[in-house]
Amino acid sequence: MTQKTAQVDLKKLKPYGDIMGDGTLQVCFTIPVEPSPEAREAAIQFCEKMGLDHIKVATMEKAADGFSLFVIYGNLKHTVDFTKIHVVKVDAEKRSREEIDELIKTKIGRKLVVIGACTGYDAHTVGIDAIMNMKGFAGDYGLERYQWIDARNLGAQVLNDELLKRALAEQADAVLVSKVVTQHNIHMRDMKDLMNRARQMGLLEKMVFVAGGPRVTHPLALECGFDAGFGVGTKPSDVASYIVEEFLRRQSQGVSKEQREEAPQRAKSKVRPTRTKSRIAKSGKRQAKSKR
Repeated sequence: MTQKTAQVDLKKLKPYGDIMGDGTLQVCFTIPVEPSPEAREAAIQFCEKMGLDHIKVATMEKAADGFSLFVIYGNLKHTVDFTKIHVVKVDAEKRSREEIDELIKTKIGRKLVVIGACTGYDAHTVGIDAIMNMKGFAGDYGLERYQWIDARNLGAQVLNDELLKRALAEQADAVLVSKVVTQHNIHMRDMKDLMNRARQMGLLEKMVFVAGGPRVTHPLALECGFDAGFGVGTKPSDVASYIVEEFLRRQSQGVSKEQREEAPQRAKSKVRPTRTKSRIAKSGKRQAKSKR
C-alpha cells in the first residue's frame, strides 16, 4: 500500500509538524513572573499575538525566583511565499582541498598568505580554529593542511590595530576575523572598526577580508565593510574556495599585488639611467661650446 505524498505549496509555505501545511511550531521562552495560572494565560496570549492557534502548553516550570519557563506548541496561521525569497549569499564555486591547491599552484604560482584571529576581547577560538587549524571541522581539513596556503592563526583577543599591523607586515592576501560574543552587538562595532582602520591604511584593495561566527551572515558582513561573511556550519574549504576565487577575480581586473609593489621600483630604475644620460649629453654640449 502506497501513501500519496502531499505536494508543497511554495507560494503558501508553512512549517511542517505531522501533516503537510499544518504550520506546527514549538516555541520556548521565559517570562519574568512566578509560575501560576495567570502566567500560563500570559504565555498563551503571547503565542496568539505571534500568530499561533491550537495552542498547547507542554511545560510551565520555575526557572528561578520570579521567572517561568514555557515550552508551547501551536499552529502558525501565516504563510510565506517561498518563490519570492532572494537571499544575498557568498557567490563562489565549492571546491575540494586538492582542487584549491591545484588552482593556486597553476593560476597564482605562489602560496596565499591567510591570517586569522578572534578579535577584540573575545576569547573564543572554536570558530577560527575550525577554519585554520590542520584538523579542520566535520571531516574538512583546515587551511593549515593546504600545500599552497600559508595559514597563520593568531588566536584570540587580538586587537584590531594589532591584526592589521601583522597583516601588513606579513603581506597577507586574506584576513579572517571570527566573532563569537555578540552581547549588545559588540561584534558589529568591532567589525566596523576593523574595516574603518583597514580603509584608512589603504588595505581594502590589497587584502580579502572575511568575517565569520554564529551570528554572522553574508549581508551583515557586507554591511560592516567585509568582502564576505560565513555563519554556522561553514567548512574550511568553503572559506578557501571564496578566498581563491576573489583573489583571482581581483587579479583579472588589474595588476597583481607583486606588480603593484614592484611598479614604483621599476619606474625609478627606468628613470634614473635616462636622467643620467641626459645630464651627460647636456654637459658634453656645454664643453663643446666653451672650446669653440
